[in-house]
Amino acid sequence: MQSDAQLLSAARSDPHAFRELYERYAGRVHGFHLGRTRDYEAALDLTAETFAHAWLSRARFEDRASGSAGPWLFAIARNVLVTSVRRNRLERFARERLDLLEERAVEPEPEERWLEGLDEALAALSDGELEALQLRIVDELSYEELGRRTGTTAGAARVRVHRGLTALRQRLLKPKEALR
Repeated sequence: MQSDAQLLSAARSDPHAFRELYERYAGRVHGFHLGRTRDYEAALDLTAETFAHAWLSRARFEDRASGSAGPWLFAIARNVLVTSVRRNRLERFARERLDLLEERAVEPEPEERWLEGLDEALAALSDGELEALQLRIVDELSYEELGRRTGTTAGAARVRVHRGLTALRQRLLKPKEALR
């Protein structure tokens, strides 16, 4: 069985390799979006957008998680979620200013509640984990550079990122009271 990193490398010229990666992660990515949106259709749309972004950026993937594409995909998923909420805010503002508010029954509207808990989950991280995630995911630094910036080794930096992502995943993906 090929690692995620091997599949992404092969996917540069073989779409079937990306399909295999999709099959590995689609359920988990959809679950992430469903947990945030509580809307099955919106979660499907966001999952599709997540994988579209992953497909378009597959050549830029760098294996920074020992062959796993999970952290990379969930970072994309989070960015897709945040962007959809921001985009909706801007679109709604523009429609209000132009007095073009109409009912849009077909499209799910991104809602602010999708971001509920993100700030709290980030605040619950240790300073080291939060800094490591910021430098690794947002600033896209290599583990070597992250280690230099934080005064540690690349291996220790990798552990901080892994622990931070694991903590976020546990806080954000646990069942919500509202889903019962």
